[in-house]
Amino acid sequence: MKTTFLDGAGLRGALIMSAEYVQRHRADLNRINVFPVPDGDTGTNLALTVSSIADHLRRSTDSSVGVVAREAANAGIMGARGNCGMILSHFLLGFADAIGDRARLRVSDFGQVLRSATEHVYKALEKPVEGTMITIMRAIADEAERLQHSDFIVLFERLLVKAREALASTPELLPALKARGVVDAGAKGFVHILEGISGYLSGDPLTALDQTPTYDAEPAVFAAAEADFGGEEQFRFCTEALVRGKGLPTQDEARAWLRERGDSLVVIRSGDLLKVHIHTDEPDEVFGYLRGFGELASHKAEDMQAQHAVAERARAGHMTLARRPISVVTDTACDLPDEIVRGHGMHLVPLNLIFENQVLRDRLDMSPEQFVVELKKGAHPSTSQPAPAAFMDGFRRATEEGENVVAVLLSSALSGTYASAQAALKQMGGSADVPVHLFDSKGGSLLQGLLALKASELGELGWEPARILAELERVRAQSGFFIVLDTFERALASGRVGRGKAWLGSLLDIKPVLDIDAAGKLLPIDRVRGRKNALPRMLEILEKKVPRGVKKLRFGVMHVGAPEVLEPVTREIRARYGNVDVVHAPGTPIIGTHAGEGAWGIAYLVED
Repeated sequence: MKTTFLDGAGLRGALIMSAEYVQRHRADLNRINVFPVPDGDTGTNLALTVSSIADHLRRSTDSSVGVVAREAANAGIMGARGNCGMILSHFLLGFADAIGDRARLRVSDFGQVLRSATEHVYKALEKPVEGTMITIMRAIADEAERLQHSDFIVLFERLLVKAREALASTPELLPALKARGVVDAGAKGFVHILEGISGYLSGDPLTALDQTPTYDAEPAVFAAAEADFGGEEQFRFCTEALVRGKGLPTQDEARAWLRERGDSLVVIRSGDLLKVHIHTDEPDEVFGYLRGFGELASHKAEDMQAQHAVAERARAGHMTLARRPISVVTDTACDLPDEIVRGHGMHLVPLNLIFENQVLRDRLDMSPEQFVVELKKGAHPSTSQPAPAAFMDGFRRATEEGENVVAVLLSSALSGTYASAQAALKQMGGSADVPVHLFDSKGGSLLQGLLALKASELGELGWEPARILAELERVRAQSGFFIVLDTFERALASGRVGRGKAWLGSLLDIKPVLDIDAAGKLLPIDRVRGRKNALPRMLEILEKKVPRGVKKLRFGVMHVGAPEVLEPVTREIRARYGNVDVVHAPGTPIIGTHAGEGAWGIAYLVED
């Protein structure tokens, strides 16, 4: 059956399938990654980028190809990791711009759309390098314009032939590849994306896997590459940041400022989003510049010398190449936004949400927004900790990417989650490929989340696990989280308050304030009458807990169906403590189950 047009459903399914292909080949792409630096992370970065796109599209229902293309581009920008993820996001942005508001895309228009997307990438890059992903993009654009077939299935079969030919030629275009006997990892990843799309359109998603040619991908190819590391890479930190704001600089303006501070520069500007990737020696200077334009939604600085040291140790032990010193696991009670989780490559283990006889994975099977809708309908779910098997799966995924694993988990005084993780390690015994270190956050929501973020940042700087755990203990001792409830309903359901107190509190419009203490227990510390009095009282509590003059700190503000609190709370925090980072997040369904609709809380992390 001929496929003469592509609608929103078709594009969505094709992109989701392409993400599966990249995931399957992630380890192989990591092994052959030698350009621009041999840090063994291209497969991971591309997999995280396409996963962000696929996860967003799975929640999409629009039938317009233009709308789906725009959603994919925006999700790519939000989740882009590394050079390859940034270039792919640029391609999708150009693709969406070329499609515009069309409901369906004809085969006869596809070549022009690919050409526009490819030209967008070339114009956006500071220094386009042939022999990489962009070479494949140009090759398929040329072929699509030449063929003009009336059938998308046949067209993609021909595009795949051309893409594989272009991939095989990449060593001739890039001496670094030829010297190591490999094709470019990013280019090969883009071919896998095309394979997934072709497999979806043909209705036979496994065909392309069997057809994929194999190349020399042995870890030995890194021997020569690593010897050149110090000479080829001038800068130390692989730095990425995502900024939201109304007064963002243009793409060219940002690039002009940044190019003086590093290389491997890729900048994407779309609407109120600005995404930056740069190799630099001054990541804090980059972050400071970007903070001047809006909210720094996520940022990271990964020490490439630490990655290099991990690679050397892996080779010396004849092990699969590990991508980073530390891989972080946390559970879904952390409330961290997706862009932070993906930006740092964290692994989430979901708690369980129970609706009558249906068990859903927190955050994965039900989003915070969907959960609030269910609360408004009168739903009364319950919760349970992850099974040990869920942690075993999370730990195994993390060990594929890190030399060590650090797990930052929900307070053992609030949940059996920590005990479940301990049981998982006991069941794994000596089967874990790398050591797994557990940390009891003695917290939940964004207190736990900020500690997990801290662990990721320290790991990216090359800290050893024992040193990370000690620093988390120190920081946790001077940090905290407190929350104001808008209703007694969920506290009553959980048994935290009696029916009489709940009735009287509701009658008098009393809002209880709860605090997680140093032992990780949730205790009432105050109450306020009326919703309008909640913010002033919460700020008074915050000032008692965090006196002004603290130099190094950051905050988190979470809510359950109350996004209107984010702006005024953030404004008041910055009026007191300066232009500090403030993470915003809707409370995950697990947190919302116990806090109830309208609740909101403040987490603070003191790092002095």
